[in-house]
Amino acid sequence: MLKLDWIEALGDWNPQLLRELKGRLKPRNLILAGAISLLGQFLLFISFLVRIPRSAFDSYSIDPISTSSPYCTSPRNYGNYRKCLVDAAGNLLVDWQRWSLDLFLVLSLIGIFGLLVAGTYLLIDNLAQEERRGTLNFIRLSPRSPQNILWGKILGVPILLYIVALLAVPLHLGAGLVAHIPLVLILSFYGVLGMSCVFFYSLSLLFGLVSSSGLNGFQAWLGSGVVFLCILIGINKPLLGNASDWINVFSPTVILQYLISATGIEPTISFSRLEIQKLHWFSLPVGGGILGVASLMVLNYSVWTYSSWQAMQRRFPNPSKTIFSKRQSYLLVACFEILALGFAVFSDRYSLTENFQVLLIYNFVLFFGLIITLTPQRQALLDWARYRKQKHFSRKGLLSSSLIRDLVWGEKSPAIVAIALNTAITAIILVPWLVLSSDSDKSLVLMALVLSLSLIMVYAAIAQLVIFTKTQKQGLWITGILGVVIILPPLILGLLFGVPTNGLPLWLFTVFAFAAVENAGVFNIFMALLGQLSLLTLCSWQITRQLKKAGVSNSLALFATQPRIESVND
Repeated sequence: MLKLDWIEALGDWNPQLLRELKGRLKPRNLILAGAISLLGQFLLFISFLVRIPRSAFDSYSIDPISTSSPYCTSPRNYGNYRKCLVDAAGNLLVDWQRWSLDLFLVLSLIGIFGLLVAGTYLLIDNLAQEERRGTLNFIRLSPRSPQNILWGKILGVPILLYIVALLAVPLHLGAGLVAHIPLVLILSFYGVLGMSCVFFYSLSLLFGLVSSSGLNGFQAWLGSGVVFLCILIGINKPLLGNASDWINVFSPTVILQYLISATGIEPTISFSRLEIQKLHWFSLPVGGGILGVASLMVLNYSVWTYSSWQAMQRRFPNPSKTIFSKRQSYLLVACFEILALGFAVFSDRYSLTENFQVLLIYNFVLFFGLIITLTPQRQALLDWARYRKQKHFSRKGLLSSSLIRDLVWGEKSPAIVAIALNTAITAIILVPWLVLSSDSDKSLVLMALVLSLSLIMVYAAIAQLVIFTKTQKQGLWITGILGVVIILPPLILGLLFGVPTNGLPLWLFTVFAFAAVENAGVFNIFMALLGQLSLLTLCSWQITRQLKKAGVSNSLALFATQPRIESVND
């Protein structure tokens, strides 16, 4: 009876979670998960045991013997190894603290990769399977809120992965305590890892919802591969003291640096040399302690987790909606620019130009995603054009003001005005930093910013034109065409004319304009900007023409049917 009451309570709280648990918590799966975890820990522990140094001869010698190992206790180092000493009883002096620290770090890395990469794959693949079976639309009809359903996915789909991880906690915790890592720091690592799981899992669900019908099952490998690369970069990329340090903040491996420092020794794993103390945000030395870095990571995870859930609440009930509303995109861009700028403001070794180039790369990635996520579907755009035409006939006096309101806030209107406002937000946040800088190259950097934002507007206009073509899988078409437009020109120029810094004006029409500005000359920069604005004007004129054509054709078809309807009523 108690078991039935517990199951009933769980079903009342989250039916989707109960559905996922029933499908996975079967005896065979539980035994397999437990066996994988315990056997894996046993094999890892044995592999570390065989690395413990052992004497090959006279074990009663008090002099250093020929046995050498990174886990020997000796006053002298020989590269990464040490000559072993023996105590008065003839036992080798083993550095158990370093041995335990290495075991702790290896378990930590396995846990990070396992939870984040494997969990991401499971969630995306689960949504793809639901889409193929047709059950995803059935779930959408549930009276439960999207948050309740999606949390059921996050808690239920990787449940066997959670069991594997929980069974490894005793060995991991014990190794950390033997390595003299304070318990509070280990718990802090667990907390940051949990936040990173929520962030990556939320992003995975969003990606799965967006791509469930577009990549034919490849989306799970793509999503987990991106997460794998993100963690790998966080392990191997040293902190440089510039805007690129933001990449490290997405990886929970950064927290391990403080756990290593607390032991007072260096492990044999090389990823510990990331110089965490160089991490600054708006000149605040957040890298000086675990509290600062953990707070920054939690803030970073929270902002993007919240954004992901806002998008999922729109996309899950209605797959035809844009991923973000225009209102949400303005706040998203502002948060993005402020977070990214914080890592570029402090720079003791890198120039304004170097930091700005990193920020531009971030922004091209951001706006590439925004163009795809804000562009409405073709049918929604045609419906909006018909609505505008009907409103033009009925309320001519409110045409201009309502049109502006629709373009700025409307769900179905073209995205080009929203992209323009987002570029303006970017400029408002970045320009004061550039103007107040004492760097002598700030005028060139300002020109590069103007060219880059203008080029983004051209890309947005091209994407809007793609919508008017009658194609299926609109998102894939926009992604593909924009990818070609962005990648192909610099690729051809690079093969024919070399690097962007050679002064060739054509480079100013590519995403590498920031590298070509220095040697291009003011006249060439002005002509490039004029050319981009001309191309943008031409695309905008064509967009307006297509919208008018769609509105007129739909309105004529509508009015042509009205007399026939009236005659039937008569």
